[in-house]
Amino acid sequence: MIKTLNNIVFLILAGLLFLLPAEAHTPDISTGKIAPQANRVYVVDIGFLATDLERMIQDTMSERADVNLSIPGVLETEIGKFVARRVAMRDEAGRACVATVEKSGEDPTNQDSALVVMRFDCASTSGKTLYDATRLVAQQGPKGKHLVTVVGGDNAGETMLYPTDPPLDLARPLETTGQLMWKFLQAGVEHIVTGYDHLCFLFALILWATRLWSVVKIVTAFTISHSITLSLAALKIFTLPSTLVEALIAASIIFVAVENYFSRDVDNRWRNTFLFGFIHGFGFASALTEMGVPQGGVIPALAAFNVGVEMGQVAIVLPLMPLLFAIDKLTGGKRSEKLVYALSALIALAGVFWFLQRIGVLPG
Repeated sequence: MIKTLNNIVFLILAGLLFLLPAEAHTPDISTGKIAPQANRVYVVDIGFLATDLERMIQDTMSERADVNLSIPGVLETEIGKFVARRVAMRDEAGRACVATVEKSGEDPTNQDSALVVMRFDCASTSGKTLYDATRLVAQQGPKGKHLVTVVGGDNAGETMLYPTDPPLDLARPLETTGQLMWKFLQAGVEHIVTGYDHLCFLFALILWATRLWSVVKIVTAFTISHSITLSLAALKIFTLPSTLVEALIAASIIFVAVENYFSRDVDNRWRNTFLFGFIHGFGFASALTEMGVPQGGVIPALAAFNVGVEMGQVAIVLPLMPLLFAIDKLTGGKRSEKLVYALSALIALAGVFWFLQRIGVLPG
């Protein structure tokens, strides 16, 4: 009976681990900063995390089947065309604004991001102006989001567009701070729930835990440290390249998983958790800072996103303890070594795979 239960738990978690996507921090968030000009002209800065844009370009290679992307400047041009096909402005009658791509390429303010600058001349339209990024968000995937910022004028503010949202009416008031915080809280929950590397890190840390207090210390230490670096990065006080952060997160997973073979001192594991949490905080910040959250809205967005991360973390990690305790009862009150070692091996292998992928040894 005990052996059967252990095998079932092992097989379930093993299957989950190897079904996880290797890139755990693709937030699928793009940004659109809309600056109204005179005579119904709008300049829109559309930003992407470079890894997101690369994935979308790969997914749509049929659009440029006969294009030689190795020629200098061609890729940048094609990126501009990719965005121009998916972002538009028009009036309520369907009359389209004249769109031109003014700039396309690396974001000069962030080496991990790409930027496309578009100009929309809506002089031939009338009435309300609608900003339509529906096709772009759809291309980002079912979890795609588009953070829109309108700068200048009486309607300045931010809002988040989702795949099911209609085109944005630029004449209507944008979201209140409370509404924006609610959406960022949801994004925080989603980010940790789909942040499989963060979860593997925490799972590995608690596999030897036999007391709830040990888990509380681990989760608290992780929360404090990642909140510090998340705040530093979101406020643009200190950041690290996302490629470095992702590789270090994978390395931290390998470390704590392998540590399970040499130490069962869970009560003092909060120290390692606290140190590694600083690195994971930069990973959490990727969904905010690298996608250019406006400084005017970064504090409420940061607070809400962080709360969402904690809610998702607690909702996923803490329910594992009753399962482990139930297994302990069936094994005479002792944690099964075979189960811990087997799960630690799986987590370590996942960490190695992610690490090799993130340093470029394996394809992304």
